[in-house]
Amino acid sequence: MSTDGFTTCLWFDGEAEEAARFYVSLFKNSALGAVARYPEGGHRPAGTVLTVEFTANGQKFVALNGGPEFTFNEAVSFQITCEDQEEVDHYWARLTEDGGTEGPCGWLKDRFGVSWQVVPGRLEEMFRDPDPARVARANRAMMSMGKLDIAELERAYAGQ
Repeated sequence: MSTDGFTTCLWFDGEAEEAARFYVSLFKNSALGAVARYPEGGHRPAGTVLTVEFTANGQKFVALNGGPEFTFNEAVSFQITCEDQEEVDHYWARLTEDGGTEGPCGWLKDRFGVSWQVVPGRLEEMFRDPDPARVARANRAMMSMGKLDIAELERAYAGQ
């Protein structure tokens, strides 16, 4: 990895390589990078994966098998801006499969406990509308949903 820019480090308890492979399979412009292993005398058995560098959707990450001391929570999440309902459905299904959990308002946790927001770009446009009544209707609709439904959001936004 280069020394410029920054890299997001994600702390796992043994699932770093599995998580990196999953994220690389999910997003375009993604690739696995270098894998480092614990040495003799490390916190884990020698040869166990310590870190996995990867790129997901063009963003640099390192997955660290740090142990059980820290876990993910909703204070940090990754937002996926989706072009259409098909894309919303795709990311929602993939990120909740195999033990992920659905949350409110387009939020979810994947099977590793990482929080995601799967958001249609159209909703972001609605929220920038200068008409507060339309924004409020779209917001109320969003607040009643788990996975976001663009058609329902559009109807609420239009006052239907």
